[in-house]
This record gives sequence, C-alpha cells and structure tokens, in this order.
Amino acid sequence: MKGSAINQKTIPHRIYLTEDQIPTQWYNIRADMKNKPAPILNPGTFKPLSKEELTPIFAEKLVDQELDNETRYIDIPDGIREIYKIYRPSPLIRAYNLEKALDTPAKIYYKYEGNNTSGSHKLNSAIAQAYYAKEQGLKGMTTETGAGQWGTALAEACSLFGIPLIVYMVKVSYDQKPFRRTVMQTFGAEVHPSPTTQTQIGKKILAENPETTGSLGCAISEAVETAVTHEGYRYFLGSCLNYVILHQSIIGIESKIAMESIGEYPDIVIGCAGGGSNFGGLISEFVHDKLTGKSNPRLIAIEPASCPSFTRGKFAYDFADTGKITPLCKMYTVGSQYIPPSDHAGGLRFHGMSPILSQLFHDGIIEAQAVTQRKVFEAAVLFAKTETILPAPESAHAILGAINEALKCKESGEEKTILFGLTGTGYFDMTAYEAYLNGSMNDSSISEEELQRSLAQLPVVPEEA
Repeated sequence: MKGSAINQKTIPHRIYLTEDQIPTQWYNIRADMKNKPAPILNPGTFKPLSKEELTPIFAEKLVDQELDNETRYIDIPDGIREIYKIYRPSPLIRAYNLEKALDTPAKIYYKYEGNNTSGSHKLNSAIAQAYYAKEQGLKGMTTETGAGQWGTALAEACSLFGIPLIVYMVKVSYDQKPFRRTVMQTFGAEVHPSPTTQTQIGKKILAENPETTGSLGCAISEAVETAVTHEGYRYFLGSCLNYVILHQSIIGIESKIAMESIGEYPDIVIGCAGGGSNFGGLISEFVHDKLTGKSNPRLIAIEPASCPSFTRGKFAYDFADTGKITPLCKMYTVGSQYIPPSDHAGGLRFHGMSPILSQLFHDGIIEAQAVTQRKVFEAAVLFAKTETILPAPESAHAILGAINEALKCKESGEEKTILFGLTGTGYFDMTAYEAYLNGSMNDSSISEEELQRSLAQLPVVPEEA
C-alpha cells in the first residue's frame, strides 16, 4: 500500500490556521545571509543609492525596508494585518489525488494563495505598499503588470485605501487577457497597454519596434517615468525588490507553522520564479533554517525556458527596465533589452531575478530549473483533474517541478515530503489552455544568439562598484 493511502487516515486534506496565527512580523532573509545582495547603484555615478535618492521614486517606508540588511524580523502594522484577516491565513493542502495519480510514495503539499479576488499571492505585498502610500499621503501610484495578477492586486489594495492607480500592462497580456484589465478597472485603476504613446520611453520603444508585443521591462520604464513626472506619485513594484520578498515571507512563515502542526517538514520546496516574489516568500522560513544550519531542504526555483534568468542568464548589474531609467541591480539577467516571446509564461517573463535570490543562487543555497510551456500545461491539466483547481500558468511551472520530483521518488522508492506554491488560479488564462488542448501551443526558448546579443548590452560597471 502506498504511503499516501496510509497518511490520508491521519493528515487532513486541508490544514487551516486561525486568525491568531497570522504572523505579526515579516522575515528579512538578508539578515541571515553571509553574502548580502549587492547594493543598488546610481546608473550615472555607479555609487550605491542613498535613501534620499530613492524616495523620489518609492514610498519612504518601502525605501527603509529595501535598504535594511540587518533587521531579522520587521513588525507588520496592525492596519495591514487587519486586512490580511479578510483572506489569510491561506490553506496548506495535501495533494492526495495527485499523489495517487502519480503512484508515488512522495507526500505532496501545496500552499494555496489564490483565495482572494486578485487570484494570487500578490495581494500580500500590494496591501502593504498601498498602506504605506496612504500613510505617507501620496496622491497616486503607478505600476506595471505582466499577466495582470500584480496589477489586479494593487488595484484592489488601492481601492481599499482610496488611492488612484495607473497601470501599464504588457501589451501581449493586455490583448490576451481582457478580463484582467476589466477587473483592475472595476477597482478603479487606469490601465494602458504598454508600450504606449503617452510616455517618452513608450514613444521611443514604439519608434524602434512598432510591432513590439511589449515586456515587463518596457512597462516598468513607463510606470517609473509617469511616477517621477507626476507630483505626489510614486512607483510601486510587485516583484524582484527586497521589500517585496520581505512582505511575501508571510507565505513561508504560515507554511512552516501549518506543516509543524501536523508533524511535517519539507525535504523539497518548489516555487515558480519570474522576478522572485512568490518563490522568495515561500522559501523564506526554510532558507532561514538552511542559512542557520537547522536543516537542509532543497529549494528549487522553476522558470520558463523562454526567459531563463537563473539557468542561462549572467550574474551582473543591469537595469530593471527596457528604457534604462531605473537604478542598477546586481542579479541574474538575460538583459534588459530582451523582449520575450508571446508565450503563456505570463508574469514569469521578466528579464532579471530578485537580487536576494540571485545571491542565494550564486552561493549554491538554492537551485533552478527551466521548463517548456507544453510540459507546464500538461502538468496543469493533470493537477486540475486531480485537485479540482485550475492553476495559473505561472503556478503550473511549480506543479511540473513537484511532479518531476515526485516521479523521482517513485523510481527510487523514497518517501520525501514536497511543498510547492500554488500562486493562483488560471480562469483568465483560457486562451492558453485552449491553445494547449487544440495542439496549437508551441514551445519557445531564447536562442544563444539572442541571449548573447542581449547580454552584450549590459551596462559596463566599474569593478570597484
């Protein structure tokens, strides 16, 4: 008899925490890192940016969190925690039916972050960012969004606090997912397909490539330009930056509490990775254990072959945007000038990776794997049939990673415990599912020629920087 059948008698399908168990603090991974992420640089001077230089772009409290490499735990304000109670704690779920379908001795758990209107984990940071914007008295906020999950989450958060929001949505997603923009507009956001003719950066990009489908790098450029040219506005980002990883640590903290409540601890933690918000949040408490020598779980990031920052990128300073107006971050990158193909990896199509995760990967603390989209959707369909949740394409990358590890357990006979992050649902991604089911979906990856051409345009940063 398989282990899943035995354990089903003692471990429930869903493990719920109570409101009182919602964390009161976020965990700052950097405090325990031997090698800290490299500082953000001024692209003009190549000197580390100060708080005074960053506050014209970002909200002041977020700048403080971005620059704090030492404080291990940072208090979650009561005003944020009260809103978290609307949809948190999120459930930890044992994937019994998936285990059975795979005929694996592995125990598979997933942390489900899709139980809110935005449909993803992004709301965890969106609420925090809107809260700090309101506290500072800002007139409005700007942002970019890829697949639309971050834009939806921030629109929802801004609606709660009564703050105007301008969203630049990657053009291909704007066209592929019209109802995502409708949800943002329902919450009061102003949504534009990027690149647009409303910004100088957008005009420049369109002049150079009129047929471009856009990228997160393009959208970031437009959002930053709009923020710095509108009095009382600031730019807000949903992934990659240190403070976003900090806010998302609530996922990992809750996951660890829930697993401990049933006497479990993961051997392997798997998450999808584009900019790093979901993966960084999910692994937070487990990387803490690894960095402090308490345990040694495998921590695996799954990224799309169409935008393989970790697995084929270069660890170097790069711009976070296509227009080259943002500060420089040291990260694994395929180059800010790279425009990914119009596949269905959605929000994972960012050219660079979180500086925190990049340093952890460089130091061998975490692993990474790149996968193709047809395999991703094959895993998504199996998961939907067995676990009754239609996953977002981004989440399905993690599902594929979990399935692959579970099948290795089947081959070896080992009963390992696997935890993965299910970031959200795929109900706005039906064109992608349709393409997979009718056989018109193609796999896409960056050619070596494209990669080297993009990497050749990385900024030249003095070695002493």
